[in-house]
Amino acid sequence: MDVAAHLRARLVDSLVAAGVLRDPRWVDAFRQVPRHVFLPGFLVRRPDGAWEPVTSDHPDHLALAYADDVCVTQLDNDDRAWEQALATGAVTGVPTSSSSMPTIMAIMLEALAARPGDRVLEVGTGTGYNAALLCHVLGEGSVTSIDVDPGVLARARAALASAGHHPTCVAGDGERGHAPGAPYDRVLGTCAVSRIPGAWLEQTAPGGLIVTTLNRAVGAGLVRLTVRDGRAHGRVLPEDGRFMPLRAHRQAWADEALHRALTATPTTSRTTLLSARDVLDPAAGFEFFAGLALGDVAVAGDPVRLAHADGSWVRHRGAVVDQGGPRALWDVAEAAHRQWRALGRPRRDRFGFTATPSGQHFALDGTALTWPLP
Repeated sequence: MDVAAHLRARLVDSLVAAGVLRDPRWVDAFRQVPRHVFLPGFLVRRPDGAWEPVTSDHPDHLALAYADDVCVTQLDNDDRAWEQALATGAVTGVPTSSSSMPTIMAIMLEALAARPGDRVLEVGTGTGYNAALLCHVLGEGSVTSIDVDPGVLARARAALASAGHHPTCVAGDGERGHAPGAPYDRVLGTCAVSRIPGAWLEQTAPGGLIVTTLNRAVGAGLVRLTVRDGRAHGRVLPEDGRFMPLRAHRQAWADEALHRALTATPTTSRTTLLSARDVLDPAAGFEFFAGLALGDVAVAGDPVRLAHADGSWVRHRGAVVDQGGPRALWDVAEAAHRQWRALGRPRRDRFGFTATPSGQHFALDGTALTWPLP
């Protein structure tokens, strides 16, 4: 067994042992499809925050390619960052394309519950690795993959071809789906969305499934929805899932608002018993519920800051919170924490999700409580 095959087998064994990979079809796909073919070059983050290039000549290329980790392949929607990294040794920027963590890929493919003959629309081609897994199980004639970046798509198409797969690859806005290939039995969003796009509802066959992640800085997560009559209803999955957002769903206002919160003069400053970890750590039981109350906030660290497009902000410093703007966001978080405790500390998998052409909302099992998306 060569080095790549050995590392691939070890990765698959770990996914099976963790219980995220169960269906023999997907186990075989992960064992057979070579991830490194889709990652001839990628970026890894250094301790100082800069991104360092890893090429096929790097001594750790295969080990990193077969680690259960995200491999970033583009920064700031600009391929020139890669060339600059090769020339200078490192660059700074915000990731905008990647090969996702194999664990989350396995979870989503399992949740997709695709059957022989199902037609799948993948939104967010990325490196093409996930599309290759779909082709291995369902056949390339059943797979359509769309990406908004023509350069990213061209590289993915070439990698797919080198691995022996030729799905339908489309350059376009994933929010609009791909009507010429509709209806689809399954829609898989490998980029996060702030709302389930109406086109996805329209292009999913009756009884079909949508599996995607929600673009929420606090309380993000995976949802699995069944579509009927242009409406989708389903569950928030117990596993946490985070993806880069669909480009049209990015918080364009966030960077400036979070920067202002670094030095802004507070309206109030006081102590708090609610830790930043409880609100922001996906492993904390309260984090998902906090996101329901806080809505479309943006988050940054050092110090921890929350900001909202309405101008509200929080700066959390140990046991002290500074707040400003029209709403006291940390007061909102504390009130939500009291409500969460009174409701029996529900975890994310206690929540359903409904999307219709007129609105989308979460609902807590066994109650009349709902939380509309902003």
